[in-house]
Amino acid sequence: MRTLKTKKIVYAALFIAMGVIISRFFSIQLPILRIGFSFVPTMLAGLFFGPIFGGIITAAIDVVGATIFPVGSFFIGFTISAFLCGVIYGIFFYKKEVTYKNVIISVILKIVFVDICLNTLWLSMMTGKAFMVLLPIRLIKNIIFVPIETIVFMTIVYSLKNTSLVRKINNVLQ
Repeated sequence: MRTLKTKKIVYAALFIAMGVIISRFFSIQLPILRIGFSFVPTMLAGLFFGPIFGGIITAAIDVVGATIFPVGSFFIGFTISAFLCGVIYGIFFYKKEVTYKNVIISVILKIVFVDICLNTLWLSMMTGKAFMVLLPIRLIKNIIFVPIETIVFMTIVYSLKNTSLVRKINNVLQ
């Protein structure tokens, strides 16, 4: 089994810190909905670290964020959802060219399976409200977020494409 390099762990910690800050301070939390840009570090973790390690990083973002800056009660289902998001993005982006097509497909898969199905199920279990009662507002928000997530992520990838930072990260992670 390959051991983790120190620099890889440091970069993972930076992604976790970035994810916690973005999800906790740059999001609007409503009772059954969170609107924000926490998808950015999740997508980048999948891009740079791959499916499994990207999933671990996004799960760590959830646990660390819930521990340091609790909003409501902690529920392990959301950590599982976070892990799955990192896995999905890692499958689509790691060591692959990032195109609009694979970004749109990955965002739709993540939204359908994780945001709409699993997270609505977790909220239903936590709040005691029926799944079908929670579904419409979550469905509308997530349909609106497909183009937003796609455009924001493609803009970031395009902006970072040939920067020295990305080359450094890729060299460390190889």
